[in-house]
Amino acid sequence: MTHHSEAAGAPGTEQITLRNPSELAEALPYLLGFKPEDSIVLVALHRGRFGGRVRLGIPERPGDWPSVAEEMAKCLIGGCERKDGTPDGIVAFLCRDPKTTETGRQIRERLQPLAQMLRLACGRLDVPVVEALCISDDHFWSYSCPVEECCPPDGTPLAASGTSVTAAAMTYAGIQVRRPLREMRARLTPWQTAAVPQQEHALDAAAMALVPRILAGVPRAEVADETLDLARRVWSRFGHLPTGDGTLESDLRDDEQLAHDEAARLILGLQDRLTRDHAAEWMEGDEAPLALRLWRALARRCVGPYGEHAAAPLTLAGWVAWSLGDRVEAGEALDMALAADPRYVFARLLMEACSADLDPEPVRRSLRKTRDERNVTPSEATSQRTFDGAGAGAAAGAGTGAGSSTGVKGKGAADRNGAGSPGRPSAEDSREQAEDRVTRALEAALRRRGSRRAGAGKGPSQAGAYAPRRPQGRRRVGRQGTRRDG
Repeated sequence: MTHHSEAAGAPGTEQITLRNPSELAEALPYLLGFKPEDSIVLVALHRGRFGGRVRLGIPERPGDWPSVAEEMAKCLIGGCERKDGTPDGIVAFLCRDPKTTETGRQIRERLQPLAQMLRLACGRLDVPVVEALCISDDHFWSYSCPVEECCPPDGTPLAASGTSVTAAAMTYAGIQVRRPLREMRARLTPWQTAAVPQQEHALDAAAMALVPRILAGVPRAEVADETLDLARRVWSRFGHLPTGDGTLESDLRDDEQLAHDEAARLILGLQDRLTRDHAAEWMEGDEAPLALRLWRALARRCVGPYGEHAAAPLTLAGWVAWSLGDRVEAGEALDMALAADPRYVFARLLMEACSADLDPEPVRRSLRKTRDERNVTPSEATSQRTFDGAGAGAAAGAGTGAGSSTGVKGKGAADRNGAGSPGRPSAEDSREQAEDRVTRALEAALRRRGSRRAGAGKGPSQAGAYAPRRPQGRRRVGRQGTRRDG
């Protein structure tokens, strides 16, 4: 479930008055920042102003509708109560375009029970649904108005995109509409081109090269450094590319700069949780946009049986997008990450934080601290360890949920436990101490907000929506100490 709780309107004092269902329907893409597709949208009203909003895909099975209606009502009203108080009312939108010979009017009739369930769910929480609209095939219908003169049975046509008075007012206020969600998801979806066999072969080769090194006891830090150095070299190439006019053009240029074997080594390397957390440090400044392009490109390369591996680059894409203030792309990327691996804890915590409208700054501070600690001298590290108390890193891995290790444990793990002398940690030890600091920072922020809830960010219609099939007998390749749940 994507939860948008920012105030409607531009970051200024401009106010836009919407007087009728037609203007509400035309304003919806501006309220969300994109045109919703196959979506239920609930928008809260506070003394005549728009407040929080939630969006979820419409479940195909009508049997899922009652639970979805209840969860969306609780999510929106509960979130509003924590931030702005109980809403005065709610506007509900059901958006679905015809896919076969079905007409918009038929869709309106088929979704009418869902509209009624949303009314009842909100009413049970003492908040009325003041308007419920169905938007389909460039028309809208009101479920609340029985008068045919203003709400005809065949629907009311919507104004052409960007031509209505409402669109002009929204644009003047600085509110923009993003590209459709399907285009956003396409930037993160694995390839379905003739190059797929080559990329899959490169992934197989990278896995075969990595596992023997792990079994030979190569230190985890060495493999992590190789992965991060390669990532820096690749995204630095992106900075020299001309800016394309569209997302497709830009993505194609990025793909041309990333060789199959490089993509494979990066994807396999990011399966290590500590390597992923260090890569997450590229979340601000000039580095962030380039890193986001790299994470998108790697998500597109998780082809065939490596679909589950996409959880890491998708989560990084979601994190950087959220850090840059783009909650729309962040929500889509994190939802796809959880579809690729539902037990990926970092993605689940980030989704909860986005849904709760938390500030990403505490997570950024945690990452900055980790980066700064890696750059201190050995004497400074010793002094800091003495101050903090020996054994501070023993909690690494705690609080991340249940899950079995998928890495190969061998000589390297034992060596790390014995590496370094008392009071003087090795470089490997200092890395281990920082592990899971990001997840701990997220969990602490969520506890302070009181927003932890089971299954946050996932609805019945979304679970597994993007999960590719994996052939039997293929195991996910991990690293030493890497947990499956991320």
